[in-house]
Amino acid sequence: MQTAAELFALLPYPVFDPVAFSIGPVSVRWYGLAYVAGILLAWQIAERMVASERLWPDNRLPMEKGALGDFIVWATLGIVLGGRLGYVLIYDLDRTLSDPLSALQIWHGGMSFHGGLAGTLIAMLLFARRNGIRTWSLIDTVCSVAPVGIFFGRIANFINGELWGRAADVPWAMVFPTGGPVPRHPSQLYEAGMEGVLLLLVLQVLAWRTDVLKHPGRLAGIFACGYGLARIVSEFFREPDANLGYLGGGWLTMGMILSLPLILAGIWAMVQAGRQAPPKGEAARGNGGQE
Repeated sequence: MQTAAELFALLPYPVFDPVAFSIGPVSVRWYGLAYVAGILLAWQIAERMVASERLWPDNRLPMEKGALGDFIVWATLGIVLGGRLGYVLIYDLDRTLSDPLSALQIWHGGMSFHGGLAGTLIAMLLFARRNGIRTWSLIDTVCSVAPVGIFFGRIANFINGELWGRAADVPWAMVFPTGGPVPRHPSQLYEAGMEGVLLLLVLQVLAWRTDVLKHPGRLAGIFACGYGLARIVSEFFREPDANLGYLGGGWLTMGMILSLPLILAGIWAMVQAGRQAPPKGEAARGNGGQE
């Protein structure tokens, strides 16, 4: 008699056509649409935050109206260039050296979160300095909605049938087209849930229900720690890249290693936020002042 896991494994992975639609010779892929959707939705959520004075230090808006829209172009470049460069250098260097043009084939997938984060951080630092915006407030804003993009990115990984999980016997295990005949964890969906939905809910509740944004850097630190911990947990279900395999005695992965500095950076950001002088608005609010 077949087990429940074996019966579920008979259900094939829902293979998606990577092309969402075509206009003449131009093909629009789900992978690209996922990133566009993530960026646009994150932008809309962030716009509501930066328009609410009560959330910010001294009850002052962190930036002028429209500034966040201008930053979207910078953020997009940081995500795409940083994400792709990070993936090439960390996970796919050998293939890129043998076929340099493969580095440009972003539509086939292959984006590093840590590389995209680094690219976006550079974009934030440059944009804040150029436009006279409080750097930490911009970083807090972006970090508070970053899980939206992460969620859509993981869904794109699932659609592409890439970055699948380790062999599993759970009832929802799937046989991925490029993962051999073995049922595997749909780890992309685990990551979409933990790094995307759950982390977004935590950050948004903190942003709107507490004074965390009045302490610049604190919410960014919470995001960094939250993502790092969620990524480490998800790595126990995700198959490591074949060209890297397991590290550190057969259980450590590159994703875990890259997440540790992120957690340390998050702790540092929260500590430095706590050392800053209390915002002036805190005293007024504590004495019954308006928010």
